[in-house]
Parts: sequence; C-alpha cells; structure tokens
Amino acid sequence: MQRYFISPEDIQGQQVRISGDDVKHITRVMRFEPGDLIICAAGNEVSYRVQLTDFAADAVFGEIVETLQEQSEPEVKITLVQGLPKSDKMDLIVQKGTEAGVSDFVPVETIRTIVNYDAKKEHKRRDRWQRIAKEAAEQAHRLIIPEIAEVTTLKEWLLQKSDSYDLVLLAYEGQPLSDRERQLDGESGLGDKPQILACDSLRAVLNGFPQARSIALLIGPEGGFDPQEVLLATQQGARPVTLGPRILRTETAGLVAAAIILYHYGQMGG
Repeated sequence: MQRYFISPEDIQGQQVRISGDDVKHITRVMRFEPGDLIICAAGNEVSYRVQLTDFAADAVFGEIVETLQEQSEPEVKITLVQGLPKSDKMDLIVQKGTEAGVSDFVPVETIRTIVNYDAKKEHKRRDRWQRIAKEAAEQAHRLIIPEIAEVTTLKEWLLQKSDSYDLVLLAYEGQPLSDRERQLDGESGLGDKPQILACDSLRAVLNGFPQARSIALLIGPEGGFDPQEVLLATQQGARPVTLGPRILRTETAGLVAAAIILYHYGQMGG
C-alpha cells in the first residue's frame, strides 16, 4: 500500500490533509480515486490507514479508518556523521542509510574532504538530501523521516555533540602516526598522544555496550580520517573501530557499519 508522510497538524479529528508534491504523485502518478486506501505516517512513529475522500487542486483529503501498530523503527538510534564525499555520493548514502534504519545524518567537513563545499548552495543541497530521505523512508516503510543536519566541521561536532550519545564509533584503518604527523600533533596543541597502532573490532566494542540506545557513527571521506582527527575524536570519547580486513569506500562503510550495529542489537531481523 502506498505510503505518504504528513505532519501531525495535517490531522484534524479523523480527517487528513495531504499537500505539496504528494498531491501530484497521488493524482497523476498513482491515479488514485476517492475510496482508495493509502497509509499516512505522521512523522511521530504513528501511522494510519486512510481512505481518500476528496481531491482539490493543491490538496487531497482522506479519512482515518485505522491506526496501525507498526514497529519498523529501530530502538537503537544511529546518527551517521559522514565526511562530505565528492560527486553525488551523499545522495546514495542518505538513500541507502535511510533504508537500512539510520535515524539522522550529519554531513561534516574534514581535513581530507575533497569536495569544495559552497555554503551558498547548502540550502538546495540539504533540501535535495531531505527529499531523498523522505522518498527512501516511504519506500522502506519507515515511521519517521531521518533529519539531515546542517553541514558543520568534524571538530565542531566532536566538541559540541559527541557527549550526547551512549557510544561514539569512528571507522578507522588503524595506521600508526608517522614522525611528521606526531610533530604536527605537538604543534596543533592536542598534546602528546600515543600512536594509534590498532583499532578494536566493531563487534568487540558493541559487546561492551549492551544497553547502548544512541550511537554516533563517524565515517571519513574518500581519503579517510586524518590522524589528527582520530586523536581529537578519541580525546572526546570516540572509539576507533575496524570494519574488517577490507577497506570500504566512504559510500559503503556507513551502510555496512549501520547494518552490523542494528543486527547486533537485534534490530534487523537478528
């Protein structure tokens, strides 16, 4: 059954109002008529079976016939903190991450970000990513639309938001710092830190946090995270983890890690 997202304000008693681009989809693409049934999700993890009743030029109206007891949202909320990738890879990351069960996305600029980020275009880019998240959420029968945060820097996010989660994970290859990198570390004011020689496996870290319900997952851009960023992240409580012996692309790593996390906590059929 076709699914559409509405706002709680669009529900008055048993009456539902659908507006925006979904009107065109209902009338011209799906060619629904009065009496047809659809599902409306109100964005608050509540959904309804709705019978269409009236059609106007800018809105479609329906009547709630049943409140559904759907449980498609994972109990473990994953925030994907994604280093901005080049090209249109972020579109794919948002789409597939939404399908997998990611709760929200935070695009971040990192030291090795390749794309030349244009703040003037941020509004249009966020609108596109939010639209992709909405369409993917409808397709995947999600009860919420994941939110796309404003672009920020990784450093700003670590200093302001990293303590808001039960667990912060950073996907990292675990390469040691070179002498030059350690010299830059001292010059950066981060202090004398030990070399990062290895990472714990993702499974081992998750085993140590059986009650985690909010997890931030940090994924680097094409070149991965700079060692300085890993040092700062660990200083802020992040746990560097490896996803296995193979190096994954930036658009693959977050999806794989999110699926592993949700499966580990029994939120993906496991």
